[in-house]
Amino acid sequence: MNPIPWGAVYACGVQLGAYALARTEPAERERLLRDCSTNVDNLAAGRWETLLSSALVVEEPMPLPYALLLVAVLGYAEYAYGAWWTAAVFLFGHASATLLVYGALCGTADAATRRAVDVGTSYGFNAVLGALTSALPRGTVRTAARAGLLALAVTPVLKRGRTFTDSGHLAALAIGMGVSLTLDYLSGTKHQKIT
Repeated sequence: MNPIPWGAVYACGVQLGAYALARTEPAERERLLRDCSTNVDNLAAGRWETLLSSALVVEEPMPLPYALLLVAVLGYAEYAYGAWWTAAVFLFGHASATLLVYGALCGTADAATRRAVDVGTSYGFNAVLGALTSALPRGTVRTAARAGLLALAVTPVLKRGRTFTDSGHLAALAIGMGVSLTLDYLSGTKHQKIT
């Protein structure tokens, strides 16, 4: 077992960065956020490094309940599957959901949407959360958890005031559940179960 809780280190680093960013001059803060953003304009210009940088920055400090939930989900994923697996699922889900949203917006987004700031931990969080459903007991519990999480993620997408981020959350969760279903299929894989 890894003695360093990398999920907690990551969450603390992002939170400290948000506090530092809040103390910068507004123009500099805006420039930094736009430089790290995976918005349509940046990706269309070939700024692919934003697929990583956007996961390291948040616009505002994370609310405590969300920060604690992020640490809990990443921490359990590290415990059940290991730090490398957790990081891979987080980054794969973050980047894949971002690219799906980019593909959907590329030809249809207005100018404000094309340059909107799009940073944060939520896509990776949703991917890891979806993947963790494989750690639940098989059968009704696992199926109910997957259905409940999907219902929670679909609800904002169906509302009138939805944003592209709502679709990204749903995409990331679905990607994570795809990882989970793959783990289910590979039933010989040994991993910790939530009991």
